Amino acid sequence: MQQQTSSETFDPVSMVAELNNLLRLKTTVIGLKMFATVEEMAAIPKIRRPSAIHTTDQIVSMASRLGWTVGITGDDLAGAQCRAVIGLGPQDETWRAGANYVGVWHGTAEDARKRQEALDVVPFGHYQAMAVSPLASGRLDPPDICLVYATPGQMIILINGLQYTGYKKFEWSVVGETACADSWGRAIKTGEPSLSLPCFAERRYGGVPDEEMLMALKPSDLAKAIVGMKQLAKNGLRYPIAPYGIQSDVRAGMGVSYGKK
Repeated sequence: MQQQTSSETFDPVSMVAELNNLLRLKTTVIGLKMFATVEEMAAIPKIRRPSAIHTTDQIVSMASRLGWTVGITGDDLAGAQCRAVIGLGPQDETWRAGANYVGVWHGTAEDARKRQEALDVVPFGHYQAMAVSPLASGRLDPPDICLVYATPGQMIILINGLQYTGYKKFEWSVVGETACADSWGRAIKTGEPSLSLPCFAERRYGGVPDEEMLMALKPSDLAKAIVGMKQLAKNGLRYPIAPYGIQSDVRAGMGVSYGKK
């Protein structure tokens, strides 16, 4: 399981301000935190509790689209899939079989099983509740992960910021439907920055726009990306990425970045 970032070095207000300045994000950056007990979750300031059954996508979007702080248990979620991805429900044989998806998302029972087995999920039994909140609110002190919704252009600059120092090649998965396992499921499970293409359910029920991708990452990794993006901006590599012109002589443009190297 991932290690949490110390709240002593976590400044969510400045972090969000810098991130929005660098990327001009349209969607609220949020935090997500898992809780060992329901009482810990319920103690979060201004926490809202749902009065209806939702998908996790909807709960997350209540924070990212509406600016709410929302807490849930497994009983608030629709079906075993949402509960299993965040470790609030068992990943047992019935769940692994994925029978409900045969003839819907997959042509055979074997295909459905393979998809279920491919999902990155939080181990069951560690947590009883989850909360999401706008990162700048500071109510999750600190969150386990941050969720950043961004366009592909914004996202590549964020990734470049992560790679500015301590470079590593990122390799991400696409499971198809249940893509939340590619983002918050994987990030909570592994502690690694996790990029996803939000799936049909996230867009239909969570209201994620066509153009947005999702990055889930620890607060410490988000802080690292911001430092990297600041340096990239000093080097003239910033968002928005101004088109140079597909028929222009490229030497003048390339010379700005590489001429003195």
